[in-house]
Amino acid sequence: MFPLPVEPAVTVYPAKTRPLRQHNLLVCSVNGFYPGHVEVRWFRNGQEEEAGVVSTGLIPNGDWTFQIMVMLEVVPQGGEVYACHVEHPSLMNPITVEWRAQDKSSQEKMLSGIGACVLGLLFLGMGLLFYIRRFVSLPSYFPSTRTAELPLILSLRFRIPIS
Repeated sequence: MFPLPVEPAVTVYPAKTRPLRQHNLLVCSVNGFYPGHVEVRWFRNGQEEEAGVVSTGLIPNGDWTFQIMVMLEVVPQGGEVYACHVEHPSLMNPITVEWRAQDKSSQEKMLSGIGACVLGLLFLGMGLLFYIRRFVSLPSYFPSTRTAELPLILSLRFRIPIS
């Protein structure tokens, strides 16, 4: 008796973290599938890539499942979309995992925007705190609104012992 078919897990990643326009390998890792027949193809901007494709071949995992890594030699340009397309008997529809070539400057712009947003929220919070402490008046039954006397006023109002 043979085990039931097992769907593959597919991940795509660059072999090395390098800037765009430098030689690199994109790795399509297909892991944990059964039976061992699988078809893996690479696409660049919707067109199938056949040149520069290298495969490890089918590797048994020891638990009846298999894995394979199919690499594509690339010199990625900004805006390009690479896709690993996997067909396997266990799948109703093929799995396609994309990797987008992203320029370092666009990553830096995104991180700068996030940092500026966080900094802006921090200053907004500090400004609101300052405004509330400085300009919001205390109820009229408090004899004074000076900040130095506030602990004494609050201790009288809420019966908080002062040390």
